[in-house]
Amino acid sequence: MDIQNYRGIFENKVVLITGGTGFLGRNLTRSILKCNPHSIRILSRDEVKHHNMSEEFNKVENHGKLRHLIGDVRDLRRLERALAGVDIAIHAAALKRIDILEYNVDECIKTNIDGTLNFVDACLKNDVGRAIFVSTDKACSPINTYGACKFVGERIFIESNFSKGHKKTIFSCVRYGNVVESTGSVIPYFEEKIKKKESVPLTDPQMTRFFITPDQAVKLIFDAIKNSTGGEIFVPKLPAFKIVDLIDVMKDKYKSKNTVEIIGIRPGEKLHELMLNDSEMDRTYDVGDYFVLTCQIENYRHIKEAKSYLQKGKLIDKGQHANYSSNDSLISKQKLRKLLDDYYFS
Repeated sequence: MDIQNYRGIFENKVVLITGGTGFLGRNLTRSILKCNPHSIRILSRDEVKHHNMSEEFNKVENHGKLRHLIGDVRDLRRLERALAGVDIAIHAAALKRIDILEYNVDECIKTNIDGTLNFVDACLKNDVGRAIFVSTDKACSPINTYGACKFVGERIFIESNFSKGHKKTIFSCVRYGNVVESTGSVIPYFEEKIKKKESVPLTDPQMTRFFITPDQAVKLIFDAIKNSTGGEIFVPKLPAFKIVDLIDVMKDKYKSKNTVEIIGIRPGEKLHELMLNDSEMDRTYDVGDYFVLTCQIENYRHIKEAKSYLQKGKLIDKGQHANYSSNDSLISKQKLRKLLDDYYFS
């Protein structure tokens, strides 16, 4: 990613990231610091993670630009104070463990839906310039609590563009799959099992998942901030892999002969993930590096004129693409090994 393409977006701006002490938040912070912001406010509930992040960024020249704010997105008053004077806000805070959330639905709603409503209200109260919602492929045709809450979160952001009245905030979303190395990612989990010579659990030999690097995730968010006019969902073009191929590649990397135990699909899991479903394809534009899902509330026949960055794109032919599934984007074991060598093992 050529960071200079985004310097003008962040230079001298005040940025806030909810869930900012997490894996994505730290990567966003590292990249935004290179764009000379006025300051970056890191909002998170966990004071230990704040301390650890502060120690980590003490090694960075611009670490004095960071502001560590303890707070929970469930707390509207805290968000209102935290977002005062903010130019750009990125909402990455969420409860994410699918299996745990299936048995804690009310807690998922409090953070992932109520917290998103609070975030939007606080942005509007403070007239924040741009707000980005970090969503997930699990929000597309959701079958689990986490995905359903993220689906509603997308709707909250998109609808807010049409109910905000005179407020200037531009709300848009990004939607993508599993980030390599992120907290809870299957890759470091399998790596630990393999190194310990333990049995590796596999839900189903046919299961597939999308693959996105931290740099790609950050770039997509930056592109959404740079280009959005409100109401879009930005979706990256990503490779996908079979989980069983991932296990084989990692076993080969460590020259291991771990046994693989088939444990069955867990509550709330899909065999394949969707990035775009069939009802979304006829209002989705291919703009090169990514897709843009335009808002169904708008008359999308006129969207291309309103969103100048779509001029170089084209509306997807629904007859040729029924949906965008991880099962249709599979790469070979050889390509998967190269991706892991480039972005994980290196």
